[in-house]
Amino acid sequence: MTSPERPALSQDDLPFAVLHRDAMMLVIDKPAGLPVHRGPAAKGRIIPVLTDHLDALRFGLPRRPEAAHRLDKDTSGCLVLGRHPRAMAQLNQLFRDGRIEKTYWAIVEGGPAEDAGLIDLALAKRSPERGWWMKPDPKGLPSQTGYRVLGRGSLDGIQLAWLALDPLTGRTHQLRVHCAASFGAIFGDEIYGNAPRSGGPGLHLHAQSIAIPLNPKREPIRAEAVPPPHMRAALAACGWAADDKLS
Repeated sequence: MTSPERPALSQDDLPFAVLHRDAMMLVIDKPAGLPVHRGPAAKGRIIPVLTDHLDALRFGLPRRPEAAHRLDKDTSGCLVLGRHPRAMAQLNQLFRDGRIEKTYWAIVEGGPAEDAGLIDLALAKRSPERGWWMKPDPKGLPSQTGYRVLGRGSLDGIQLAWLALDPLTGRTHQLRVHCAASFGAIFGDEIYGNAPRSGGPGLHLHAQSIAIPLNPKREPIRAEAVPPPHMRAALAACGWAADDKLS
C-alpha cells in the first residue's frame, strides 16, 4: 500500500522558526504536537510531520537535513538537524559523548522539596506491549537528570513548580519518568501523569536551550526557544514574564 501523497511545502509554509543556520546544521523551534518522523500510528493518514518540511530546509544544499536527536511529539523547542553526512557524523558523536548541553523547561505538579538536585534513577521499558513507555528499574540503564527550581505557584488550585532540567543521559522519556517518580508528573502528561487523553492542557515540557561545541577553538553555538503558548499561563503563575530573558 502506497503512502498518501502530500503537497510539496516551501520555506514560506514552515510552521516553525529556524533559530540557527550555518553550513553544518540547523536548529529549529519544533512545535508541540509535530512528530519528527512518520510512525506506525500515522500509516495511511495525512498528518503533519517534520519530514514533510525537510525539502524546504535545504537552503540551497542538494540534500535534505536530518534530525540529529529526538524530541517527543508533544515536546516543543530546540531541535538540531544535520545538513550533510559529515555534519551528522560529528553531531551524532557530540551527542553520544554528552558534550551538547540541553536545558528543558518543565512545569510539574507539586514539585521538589529542594531547590536544586540530581535525579539518579535507572530506567527500563515498562513492557514489550507498551512500546516507548518507561519505568524506574534498578536493572535498567543508568539515567541522571539535574534540576533547578525557577519558580513556584498555583493554577486552578493545582500547586506547580517551574523547573530547569538538564539531562545528563538521553534515555527515552527520561525527564517525564524522572519527574513523575521523584516529585510530581509534568503538567499535561497523558502517560505518566493524570492528564486526559483528549482536551488536556498539553505536555508542559519545552527544550528551551541548547549549546553545541562544533568547533573546539570557538565558543559553543547556542540557541534558545521561546516557550509555546500552551505553557505560558502556568509559567506566569510560577513567576515567568514574557519579556524575561529566556535563560
